[in-house]
Amino acid sequence: MRMLCASTLISEFFVVAFAGLVAMKSDDLSTTAVWTVCGIAMLLSVLLCGVISRPGGLQLGWALQIGLIVSGFVVPTMFFLGAVFAGLWWASIHYGRQIDEAKARWAAQAEQAEGQAQPQ
Repeated sequence: MRMLCASTLISEFFVVAFAGLVAMKSDDLSTTAVWTVCGIAMLLSVLLCGVISRPGGLQLGWALQIGLIVSGFVVPTMFFLGAVFAGLWWASIHYGRQIDEAKARWAAQAEQAEGQAQPQ
């Protein structure tokens, strides 16, 4: 699960950077404000890669997904991209857990087969 979630978060890093470039075109926003918010979101997406497996890591990831969707009020395309990444985040968690469970079963089966194959 960690690998899939981290891949999603790193992709979000780049999407936030590109959304920041688009947001800079707005006359209502200062460059400092845009890059402060984008920088925090980008830093959070990278730092979350390291804490995904810790308590609260997935919830922080969900908070980032909500933040991406809400950023659609500044860059309207982010409504769509935020929803897409929220779906990818869900899929990363859901299918990542299934993959982790399958790996654990395979490891247990391999260990059991190895134990039976060795003469006592």
